[in-house]
Amino acid sequence: MTTADQTGDTLVVRRVLAIAREKVFAAWLDPASLAQWMRPGAVSHATVEVDPRVGGKFRIVMHRGRSDGGDVEHWGEYLAIEPPARLSFTWISVHTDLRPSVVTVELAERGTGTELTLTHQRLPRAKVEAHREGWTDIVRKLEAALGKP
Repeated sequence: MTTADQTGDTLVVRRVLAIAREKVFAAWLDPASLAQWMRPGAVSHATVEVDPRVGGKFRIVMHRGRSDGGDVEHWGEYLAIEPPARLSFTWISVHTDLRPSVVTVELAERGTGTELTLTHQRLPRAKVEAHREGWTDIVRKLEAALGKP
């Protein structure tokens, strides 16, 4: 189940995953894992570089066909890394008008699974809906990728 709420320039996506919290947390800092599921919509593949430490940078290039808008680069800096419960980072791209927004991923144990709450703040108001759709799809793909045996 996924729910998404939006208020002004803030977006919240929640989903309960049938996956252990430690595994979900690790996936957010592993470039090979990120490349598998950080691909919303028509993104065919992603190129990912991470320096997984507070103050470390990341770069994600989402590759789409030219007719779908071409490649889109996203980058930012890790603000908090608190395994296995919380991760926060800046998120910058043309879709944030090249201004830093802030994404926080919180992971809570729910039985043998995990409740993921993703909060994206400081978004341009006109871009909230597109980001809601993108993050909802990304979280769905995360669950599919991690749920494979």
